[in-house]
Amino acid sequence: MAHQDDRTAFLPLGGCGEIGMNLNLFSHRDRWLMVDCGVTFDDQRLDQRGRPSVVTPDPSFILGQLNSLDALIVTHAHEDHFGAIPYLWPQLQCPVYATPFAASVLRKKSAWRRSVAPTPLIEVAPGETHCIGEFQVTWLPITHSTPETCALLIETATSRVLHTADWKIDDRPVLGDAWAPDQWAELSRAGIDAVICDSTNATKPGRSPSEGEVGDALVKRVATLKGRVVVACFASNVARVASIFRAAEVSDRRVGLLGRSLDIMVRAAMSAGVFLPSKPLVEAEHLGYLPEDEVLAIATGTQGEIGAALHRLMMDTHPHLSLGEGDTVIFSSKTIPGNEQAVARLIEGLEDRGVDVLHADQSQATLHASGHPCADELADLYSVLKPKVAVPVHGEARHMSANAEIARKMGVPVTLTGANGDLFYLSPTPGIKRRAAPVGRLLVNERERRLEPITHS
Repeated sequence: MAHQDDRTAFLPLGGCGEIGMNLNLFSHRDRWLMVDCGVTFDDQRLDQRGRPSVVTPDPSFILGQLNSLDALIVTHAHEDHFGAIPYLWPQLQCPVYATPFAASVLRKKSAWRRSVAPTPLIEVAPGETHCIGEFQVTWLPITHSTPETCALLIETATSRVLHTADWKIDDRPVLGDAWAPDQWAELSRAGIDAVICDSTNATKPGRSPSEGEVGDALVKRVATLKGRVVVACFASNVARVASIFRAAEVSDRRVGLLGRSLDIMVRAAMSAGVFLPSKPLVEAEHLGYLPEDEVLAIATGTQGEIGAALHRLMMDTHPHLSLGEGDTVIFSSKTIPGNEQAVARLIEGLEDRGVDVLHADQSQATLHASGHPCADELADLYSVLKPKVAVPVHGEARHMSANAEIARKMGVPVTLTGANGDLFYLSPTPGIKRRAAPVGRLLVNERERRLEPITHS
């Protein structure tokens, strides 16, 4: 006998119509599965240290039906996908599934933020399948800018849904396996009812460069330099860290980490076995005692964040390293829109100290690669999977619109675009129920250790 509601539906509470703060819900037969629980940062609300405040999605909708929540799955260890868990899990109190690397980072982040790590925290190897309540979930390895990122094949009694998480097509990844279209074509042979798809770079033509290409450029550049070298990158990009270690081997330099978040990520990758350094790490406090031509430091703070390692180097207030004439800083990162002035001030301050600065935004060499798919990569995914429905997420309205247009051009019969709080029916009959659930944002008050609703005037 058929259940009274055999529909499979998707409900985003964050990350749909914006980049960041992802919180996704899937429903079937009155049960819910949460995928990711991330944060964003509010530049207009600064914390007591003058940094942008941490903001989480408001989980009120699912808190009202916790008895129906089967689990929370973490697709990968980026703050906008898992950073809210230390703040929200004490209310959710559900099992959390994550790959070994993401689980290791989550434990370290929870301890850093003086929060309790989720229990149970169930580690899942990429490629595994688990039955979670009404949902059968398979973790599908996919390339991105953090280790062990997985798309999810979510199967119910009536539907097969692919949630891409963050991804790209990379033929030369530094960590993990390259894109294998035959493996994804195998999924399509059994039929894919819907794809929930990353839209971040949908407006950009072509393809994102390979991480391997970035590694080659860094090795080539560092080998030509004298003096101390600092490579600045996003803390979670462990593949970039691996490439910097390769550059250290070629140039006979020693590597140290500057920045707590970077240290957490790298040591978590080492403990999970996804990154094994080719030479021993140098403790940060020892970098200043090495000969100048042997120093290769990796630093956080590429967006000009006050108090980050790169900012302290610019101010000459870092306790372990000082830069000056003859030294070089390489920004192996893009400037996120909105941060242009902060990055410009950082570069100007470093150059005033006599430091040579090379930024990926202005370099002809490929010193950074996005972890998200451009238009041609999206087209490849849709052509291989042949879904019945495409639901663009993880982007602003213009990104999601561009993603939907690509899907239509590739023959996807139905595309559904909406916003946080909309309920997307995926099968058997696609459709949208607008504003089906309340949405909002919570400000993290670190000093008083509580969450405060953000109201908009």
